[in-house]
Amino acid sequence: MTTTRTVSGAPLRDAERDEPSDGTATEAGSPRRDLRTAPRQGRRSWPAGRARRRGTLTTACSVLLALLITGHSWIPDTPGHVGSLVETLLPWTALALPALLAAALLRGSRTATAALLIPVTAWLAVFGARLADKSSPGGDLTVVSHNVRQENPDPHGTARSLIASRADVLALQELSPDTAPAYEQALAGTYPYHVYQGTVGLWSRYPLRDARPLPIMPWTRALRATVDTPGGPLAVYVAHLPSVRVTPAGFTIGTRDEALGRLAEDLRAERVRRVVLVGDLNGSTDDRSLRPLTRHMASAQSTAGEGLGLTWPARFPVVRIDQILLKGVTATSAWSLPATTSDHLPVAARLTLGP
Repeated sequence: MTTTRTVSGAPLRDAERDEPSDGTATEAGSPRRDLRTAPRQGRRSWPAGRARRRGTLTTACSVLLALLITGHSWIPDTPGHVGSLVETLLPWTALALPALLAAALLRGSRTATAALLIPVTAWLAVFGARLADKSSPGGDLTVVSHNVRQENPDPHGTARSLIASRADVLALQELSPDTAPAYEQALAGTYPYHVYQGTVGLWSRYPLRDARPLPIMPWTRALRATVDTPGGPLAVYVAHLPSVRVTPAGFTIGTRDEALGRLAEDLRAERVRRVVLVGDLNGSTDDRSLRPLTRHMASAQSTAGEGLGLTWPARFPVVRIDQILLKGVTATSAWSLPATTSDHLPVAARLTLGP
């Protein structure tokens, strides 16, 4: 017996309900499928999910980078002095920012793109002030320091470049028995006063006294002298601390830190009020290992320079290891000089001695 229902006043038989509108028959009771709107056989939704997961990964990397930049002091220094190594290279975390931006855009993740503001803000908070020009006019004298490289093929040319800087006090490191006489000869006409101890030397327009080597290492790579400037005595320390290396065992800084500790003791015992420490310290002022010095002395580049002032290697500097540190005097400007035939850039600062 056939049953009927009335829809909008018209009777509809059960058999008619099972017949599709295009005339294609289907089994009674089976669900209708419109092939034009049904998903294709074998289509999978996992790529969208994976893209979302990768957006999450990029976001997580942004957060971790911000934590690294702002919380680097929490990184343990052992094993391998990894904390010091990270702090030495910390400015280069900026290279990760465009990589994270590219990853966020590639995945089309708005969340990952927005999260990039976190490490950008962190980096600018730590290093942004250094990028600005903090120099000011004035100053009483100019100090220049340069690691001239022991194998420098043109010491006379390097000396001429340094004379052009119009330095009042000039400190050199990595002198050798072969090159030191060449610098003495080339600089004699401009700097009537000089002292040379081991591999370091000091040249000055003003008289020098109380010069002595500093026994911070088995060989002489540091000295101290008093410069009698028109504004009063200035104690100048010239140092070339032991080199550091990145090896499979880690960041080898033990010998440098031992010499640095002895140098810090000499500086603490200094009786002259105005003190300048210049030289190749083989370390960035961001490195926690230099805190025995930076805790009591200000970096001329950080307080009066522009940019990061990277100095080594000269052809493509990646780190500032040549420093001018001050106590009892202030810098009005600080800058790097043009490259010579050394593998380091010379550094300079204009100083105000004050009352």
